[in-house]
Amino acid sequence: MMPRKYLLSLAAAAVAVGAVVIGTPVLTTAPAAAGTVVEVWKSPSCGCCGAWIDHMKEAGFTLRVHDMDDVWPLKMARGVPETMGSCHTAEVGGYLLEGHVPAADVRRMLSEKPAIKGLAVPGMPQSAPGMDIPGEPYEVLTFGGSAGTTVYARY
Repeated sequence: MMPRKYLLSLAAAAVAVGAVVIGTPVLTTAPAAAGTVVEVWKSPSCGCCGAWIDHMKEAGFTLRVHDMDDVWPLKMARGVPETMGSCHTAEVGGYLLEGHVPAADVRRMLSEKPAIKGLAVPGMPQSAPGMDIPGEPYEVLTFGGSAGTTVYARY
């Protein structure tokens, strides 16, 4: 019997080859590595934080959620710059996530392992995951690296 992981990779390859043969583009939304835990701190009343948590779960991450009345002291203690602030703070693989960072960018960061403290989507852009109102461009920014704040992705 073949391991499940091997069979899944074969199935994904078959879909990709079939799509190439018939000329259909393939959009890859590879799941997070099994067991990748994202620890989240948020207000208990924040609905958009809950929607972002669902976005991350759908992408294959395991979420541990901590409700707190005031998340700002935690942000400051962890070194999130005030200018990067948003509604929730998360930690994954030794990195911080501030706000509605897309799961694809989290996967990319975990794969590339840049020398940064984390990724942020400052404020609450309406098009970001968990907000889900299309039309507002936004950027995912790095913070805490030697190059200062840089643009990691644009949407």
